[in-house]
Amino acid sequence: MSSSSGKNGRKPPLVADRRQTRKPPTPKKKAPSKPKAAARKTVSKRKAPVRKGPVGWLTGLVRWVIGLIWRVTWRLGFVTASIIGLAVLYFTTTLPDHTALLDARTRGSVTLLDREGKIFAWRGDQFGGQITADTVAPALRDAVVATEDKRFRWHPGIDPKGIASAIRINLREGRGPLSGHGGSTITQQTAKLLCLGVEYDATQWKTEAEYEADCRRTTIGRKIKEAIFAMAMEVKFTKDEILTIYLNRAYLGAGARGFEAASERYFGKSANSVNVAEAAMLAGLLKAPSTYAPTSNLERAQNRAALVVSLMEDQGYITTAEAQNAITNPATLSEAAAARAGGYYADWVMETGPKFLTRDTTEDVVIRTTFDQRLQTAAEEAMKEIFATKVREGSEAQAAIVVMSADGAVRAMVGGRKTKVSGAFNRATMAWRQPGSAFKPFVYAAAMDLGFTPYATVVDEPITIDVPGSGPYTPKNYTNDFKGRVTLVEALKDSLNIPAIRVSESVGRDAVRDIAAGFGIESDIAQGPAIALGSSETTLLEITGAYAGILNGGTSVKPYGLMELRLQGDDTPLIGQTGGLGERVISEDAARNLIFMMSRVVEEGSGRRAKLPDREAAGKTGTTQAARDAWFIGFTADYVAGVWMGYDNNTPLTGVTGGGLPAEIWHETMVRVHEGLPARPLPMAHPVPPANTPKAPNAQPRTKKQKEKEREQLLLNVLRSIFD
Repeated sequence: MSSSSGKNGRKPPLVADRRQTRKPPTPKKKAPSKPKAAARKTVSKRKAPVRKGPVGWLTGLVRWVIGLIWRVTWRLGFVTASIIGLAVLYFTTTLPDHTALLDARTRGSVTLLDREGKIFAWRGDQFGGQITADTVAPALRDAVVATEDKRFRWHPGIDPKGIASAIRINLREGRGPLSGHGGSTITQQTAKLLCLGVEYDATQWKTEAEYEADCRRTTIGRKIKEAIFAMAMEVKFTKDEILTIYLNRAYLGAGARGFEAASERYFGKSANSVNVAEAAMLAGLLKAPSTYAPTSNLERAQNRAALVVSLMEDQGYITTAEAQNAITNPATLSEAAAARAGGYYADWVMETGPKFLTRDTTEDVVIRTTFDQRLQTAAEEAMKEIFATKVREGSEAQAAIVVMSADGAVRAMVGGRKTKVSGAFNRATMAWRQPGSAFKPFVYAAAMDLGFTPYATVVDEPITIDVPGSGPYTPKNYTNDFKGRVTLVEALKDSLNIPAIRVSESVGRDAVRDIAAGFGIESDIAQGPAIALGSSETTLLEITGAYAGILNGGTSVKPYGLMELRLQGDDTPLIGQTGGLGERVISEDAARNLIFMMSRVVEEGSGRRAKLPDREAAGKTGTTQAARDAWFIGFTADYVAGVWMGYDNNTPLTGVTGGGLPAEIWHETMVRVHEGLPARPLPMAHPVPPANTPKAPNAQPRTKKQKEKEREQLLLNVLRSIFD
């Protein structure tokens, strides 16, 4: 038994080992929050220890100010954003469908066609028709975006980056921040074209031009409104719809509103079919339409287009090869645009039509005219030729030319030395000048109509006529000598003054006045004896029309250019021909005799420089007192032409008479006018001169009794010629 046994030698009973009973874990209590906060506070204090003294006070003040600014700024920003949002929403609700904004002209346009139906001029604001961003030539769409707004597809209507860049450029170039470059997007430019939704009101604005000028004003207030309006457009319209409005409304010079009108004006084709070079030239006009208009300076327009081509290449719209081809082969003008023909003529036709369908039309009108572009070129070239070769360099002398048919249909008109103009002073229709001896045919027309014959005689000798209220009137010949007894043919041929006055006094001034008025001289014709010498004023168009009446056999004509006026798209004319043949003024025999007399002026007399090499011509020179005006008006069997030359300020011409430079301009004009036309004889009589025509080469002044006897004899000759 082991010693481990109990006292009685028995083993103790087995008892499990006593284990320490574990109590359930007591949940850990979270540390009080206060100490943690205190700890964080302690850390914060370590980061920004409080400074004492002035530095600490100043730092705290700055922090407070910054906080105040931030609190005010975000609140103001929120209010501003809300106001802008409401404004954008308002403008969005006021915008109509984009198709209603494509053409908002208050005035219409006039397209003028020549006698062959070809366009030669435009007046008013042209609108070529609606185009869209989808149908326009892709090259044109890309050129506009590349030139005006390369981020157009991505911005919300305004481009802060573009505006900042524009302000920086303006300041660098010494301008105000809003002067010069505007940084406007295409959407903003469109908003400005729409005048920010303000429609034209005729009661508020004197003219549409004044209204548009106000729309283009740039102020901070307007720029803000423009930006809001642009964002509203971005909400209302798609990008292509905005671009469509812009393409249709942009002004592109020469009265062209929209790219379709401009393309038709400059290239004679639709904007839907222009090539890269033409597209670049059109897009280049947006910067300054008048400056870069190809009709003003083609080379400058081509240089601007080359810059646009480079932008298109840089932005990936065209390849290098396409860019090089466009620069090597720049756009050129159509034939009609290059000619810029008939500016004076077009202005005159516009004046002859009713104002509400021409100058103030609200419709698009088409006018067919009698204009002949070939004859217009002939007249312009003739004038340039004479001034280049016969007139001293630097001379300010002017000239005007009118060419018409015998029925008064005006074929060509040059109103001054500058021919490529519109709205200029037209010396053919607006300048009222004395015709001088160019009036004498009407004196002899009265005589022929009373029965005088071309070989009737009159005495060329000194004469004095007492004019009531003015005293004695003693006319002189241009050469200051006297020819004695001369035939009427000789008197007209040599443009003698005294015989013309004697004939006028014999047939009666009233008869002369009636004949001139019957042929279309509508101005107040002088009452005294000087009527025979052309002392009354007239215009070149008026007196040329009067000569047409002589050519056609003695029937008056009203010069006209308008053949037909209709609204664009309509086939039925609203107005027909506005002039033509009128009433008979003198007998056909009288006209034939007068034409014969006038033919001698060209063949043998003062108008010899006007003689044509291959056909008969007749006419009359005219030179006023002190040579302030010089004329030559004449005709062939096909055309009548009148030429005037002088100074606008009535300065006397030096060494110029109607038989000089005006006759030469007439000659050069008619040679060109008749190219390719067969020669036709003049419709004139061929009277046989008497065997012996008495003359008194050294005529002396005669007594009053002798003068009365001479007048009685002259009247007897008239009566004999009528009743024999």
